Amino acid sequence: MIEFLLAFAVFLGAHSIPARPALRSRLVSRLGETNYLILYALLSIALLIWLISAAVRAPTILLWPTELWSYHLALAAMLPASWLLVGGLATANPCSISLNRGPFRPDHPGIVGWVRHPVLWGFAIWAAVHVIANGDLVALIMFGGFLLFALGGMKILNRRKERQLGDEWQGLQPTGRRWSVGQLLATFGLGSLFYMAALHAHSMWGPNVAAVALS
Repeated sequence: MIEFLLAFAVFLGAHSIPARPALRSRLVSRLGETNYLILYALLSIALLIWLISAAVRAPTILLWPTELWSYHLALAAMLPASWLLVGGLATANPCSISLNRGPFRPDHPGIVGWVRHPVLWGFAIWAAVHVIANGDLVALIMFGGFLLFALGGMKILNRRKERQLGDEWQGLQPTGRRWSVGQLLATFGLGSLFYMAALHAHSMWGPNVAAVALS
């Protein structure tokens, strides 16, 4: 349990870097925007792998019994969550988390025209259904913490961006809900592939949710 709590603290600490503009600006000025994003992504993946492996090794303390419906819920909810996560990362979004640094077109906002913070909402859905489907103390701490982190992050980003952008904030709001072909392929094509890859990899970390739900 100590390793899990340490890994969780380090993971959350590392993900507080984007919330600290001064620290992020220093890192970007030293590394460059692209190198910063690549290194930060690699660090996040490494810390996530450590966190999940530590969670698997931690003692299991059940808080409520897991029912079959919770696995069905996870299977159903994770597909749109994958669309939100992958589509949000691939779509230009000046008001939230995105890996696309291209120009934002308010008339063709893609998924941003439906959800201002698609990545954080995808993360929140993922966390919520995993709390329900696992039902143990480690899952409640880890996924519950992720859920609060995602929901709180939306409010923090809204306040910061509105303060930073001033009058420009209103001009960056979507004016339509149109999608480009690339946005559709990235959101629903790559998002669906990510969903299937996650199902395939899930058995490495815990129960095969798909097999349980479909049995």
